[in-house]
Amino acid sequence: MSITTDHSKATADAAHKHQYNGTTVPDKSRADRLLSFDADAFGMPTGREENWRFSPMRDIAALLEDKETGEHLEASYPELPQGVSITTIDAEQFRERAVRAPGDRASAVAAARAEGAMALAVAPGTIVAEPIRITVTGTGQSARQAISLDVGTSAEVTVIIERKGSAVVGEFTSVHVADNASLNLVLIQDWDADAIHVGEVVAKLDRDARLRQSVVTLGGKVVRLNTSAALAGEGASVDLYGLYFADSGQHQEHQLFVDHVAPRCRSRVTYKGALAGKTARTVWIGDVLIRAAAEGTDTYELNRNLVLTDGARADSVPNLEIETGEIEGAGHASATGRFDEEQMFYLRSRGITEDAARRLVVRGFFADLVQQIGVPEVEKGLMRAIDQELEQITDGEDES
Repeated sequence: MSITTDHSKATADAAHKHQYNGTTVPDKSRADRLLSFDADAFGMPTGREENWRFSPMRDIAALLEDKETGEHLEASYPELPQGVSITTIDAEQFRERAVRAPGDRASAVAAARAEGAMALAVAPGTIVAEPIRITVTGTGQSARQAISLDVGTSAEVTVIIERKGSAVVGEFTSVHVADNASLNLVLIQDWDADAIHVGEVVAKLDRDARLRQSVVTLGGKVVRLNTSAALAGEGASVDLYGLYFADSGQHQEHQLFVDHVAPRCRSRVTYKGALAGKTARTVWIGDVLIRAAAEGTDTYELNRNLVLTDGARADSVPNLEIETGEIEGAGHASATGRFDEEQMFYLRSRGITEDAARRLVVRGFFADLVQQIGVPEVEKGLMRAIDQELEQITDGEDES
């Protein structure tokens, strides 16, 4: 049986209330959360804070310590086309380029303690035909990273950042998409089983800018990747896609914040996850804020979770905050459930084995989302990876 929530404008306020000592207390506006490059401004989180309450604090404790590690991850990429550059900048230069300050202590530490920030810039008017693929590999380091992506006016580019290997890494990424520019950003977390990754991506879209971001999380012991997108220019559009597959021993967490600042902007958020194993855990939190000046906003966010075995747990929290009644549309929905028994029965009655039927159902669950990535080689590789995840499922008897 699935549990579904669908919050319309009329029930948006209710989505922002929580129980404390038996009393219902409204949350402050999502816009009021602290932003700072100073880690000490946040204090040391305990896990009781709103944006940390689902996170495994013991596992990520090292990434909250404001100190240098002297280590960094290696990044490799092919020869860059004309109009695209990748340079290394220091912490002060990174702060000057960042579209906004970090939203939590881990990100502030990453920005301050990175061993040089990677800055990728696409010159105005540059149209890049082939994807720029950056591979970040860990070999056991404890590292802090900062990344700056700047897409100039009327430029178009696809950037793929794939993370693999083993590491304990904190990361802060700033993304600026200028007027009439287009960025297709693909973030792949294919870490080894012991990796811990806590990151934040903050994006600012100017007038008529377009951002499509696909987050794929498959590996790692703990992955906590938050995304904030501010639609700051009239006519901006953002599509945030996410696909995650957690098995036993994995914690995968994705928090999103879409900030409609300017009028007549559009946003879509679609995240889907599958879980298998008694200790598999996923968290999805989606916040959308429509500010008073953002008239004509069109927004919708969706989260779906498919539980494949007993014991797995998925938390899904959609929130919608509206400060103007002059909008085109706003809504959100979430659902968590197991296989459709009728669908499974139909496939089994046609002579399809249980394992094959499960593969077909999960492939169908993810298929439309995978197609949105827009990079054929990544899409094919992702479907293979999903099949490999399914092969590790032992009929729900995962005892890790």
